[in-house]
Amino acid sequence: MAHARWEQRLQDLLEYERGFWSRGISGIAGVDEVGRGPLAGPVVAAAVVLAPGTFVQGAADSKRLSAAVRERVFPEVVHVASAVAVGAASVREINRLNVLEATALAMRRALGRLSMIPEHVVLDGLPMRGLGRAHDAVVGGDALIHSVACASIVAKVVRDRLMRRLALRYPGYGWERNAGYGTRDHLDALRVLGPTAHHRELSANHQLDLGLLTAAPD
Repeated sequence: MAHARWEQRLQDLLEYERGFWSRGISGIAGVDEVGRGPLAGPVVAAAVVLAPGTFVQGAADSKRLSAAVRERVFPEVVHVASAVAVGAASVREINRLNVLEATALAMRRALGRLSMIPEHVVLDGLPMRGLGRAHDAVVGGDALIHSVACASIVAKVVRDRLMRRLALRYPGYGWERNAGYGTRDHLDALRVLGPTAHHRELSANHQLDLGLLTAAPD
């Protein structure tokens, strides 16, 4: 009975990919990004292509996994995938373009660095204008499509490792814990220490909302 349940779960998790594999389309690139919402650090995207029938034990939506599990599953994804690549958009590019266009740029870079040209691309969320190629977009895809789940893990692990390295150069902001997101300790540090070169530009209204500026008196 347990084996039958596992087989059913496996079929469910690979349902999206199996629809293409059954038609002879094997090069399916799952794409996901991490880092649209933080106050500091880049946007990082990953693209993962799995060979037909490939399943990575433990891979799921990265937001539902602990950091320890993500670190354990990450090398397995890299080992078993047909191709894995990562792309990023810097804070300077986010400030110049806006975070949505920078996300598309990071995804284009990840896809362009794959060791193979994918026959089909699927990403988590809404359709991405500026991706530069035809693709499917599935809301909640990181929980529904196995290759996208694997990409979410790769992107999250790579970005978290980067933020931990930056935390050594810029202590006090808690990036080793908050990965650049607007947590209380990060906001408190911004008020005391001010922004770094790795902080994104915020509008005055946004800074007011975050409590980083005091509204002018009437």
